[in-house]
Amino acid sequence: MKLSRGMALFLVAFGVWSWVIWPTFLRNIWKDPRSWDAGPTAFFTVHLALVVASLTFGTVIGVLGVRGLRALRK
Repeated sequence: MKLSRGMALFLVAFGVWSWVIWPTFLRNIWKDPRSWDAGPTAFFTVHLALVVASLTFGTVIGVLGVRGLRALRK
């Protein structure tokens, strides 16, 4: 299956966007007073899981986009 150039670029942009947005979100959650109470709280743990999952999905989607662009060159 080949992706169109536009779809492949969209997937790459999504991957880059994920790596711009989610680390910033994690820094903001880290600073939030609800995140710490003699250790990480459930609030922090849930948001950390969200960030990890989103970065994982963003990376996979971005790699698919890059592979789609490379396939178009052949």
